[in-house]
Amino acid sequence: MGTTQLQTVPEPKYWHLKTVLTEALDSEFTVGEILPNERELAARFGVARATLRQALEQLELEGRLQRRRGVGTTVAPPRMGVAVGTEEHAWPSVGGDAWEPADCEFAVPPAAVADALETGHGEAVHIVRRTRVNNGQTVAAELLYIPQASVPELTGIDAPSGPARARAVLRELQRREATGQDRAVELGSAGADDAKALDRLPGAPVLVVTTRYFAEGRTAALSVATYRADTCRLTFGDAGGVEIHHTPERRAS
Repeated sequence: MGTTQLQTVPEPKYWHLKTVLTEALDSEFTVGEILPNERELAARFGVARATLRQALEQLELEGRLQRRRGVGTTVAPPRMGVAVGTEEHAWPSVGGDAWEPADCEFAVPPAAVADALETGHGEAVHIVRRTRVNNGQTVAAELLYIPQASVPELTGIDAPSGPARARAVLRELQRREATGQDRAVELGSAGADDAKALDRLPGAPVLVVTTRYFAEGRTAALSVATYRADTCRLTFGDAGGVEIHHTPERRAS
């Protein structure tokens, strides 16, 4: 690699460096490729390592880079699309797609969830835990709350616990006719459990997608899915198939 010196610019030096690094990522590196170490990068761009770290941290926040323990800093894969605002009448899948059931318990949900499900406070519901994987990385963790009334024929004989129990609950739910769903999205911070599941630090930015599933005029299930904000993008309607490419910032000449 040649040496690229930065010009004097009015914007913060690390921000300009981020733009230059983005151009390099688009033209010189492929997904999963390991970047040179900080000393080599700082020498190439003629900046202090503190400035370089600021730029790398910003690119990590934007989902362009990933820092992997024991590996180093690698080029991140494209963000995964999270569809919102759809009109699909479908239940959560049993498995075999991007979501994988991890566990299931019969327990009392938080009061806010009980209110959304229109169940009594203190009434236990089925709580299915699932994770979503993209390019070998866990990008989302979900809690799916299902009242007993939504799966009245469920028994614990064949699947008393674990992933098998989760799949049994989801299969029983699909026996009902879904009549609709609605979704809400908000920016949040990862709590301790979500941070551990998503391999992030507590407080890391996340997208929280809450979905209500309807059947027979009432809420039959409630999903609270927490996505890594650095690995996902929201899609609306037919825009789900649009590929968003990272484009370096350009200045007017």
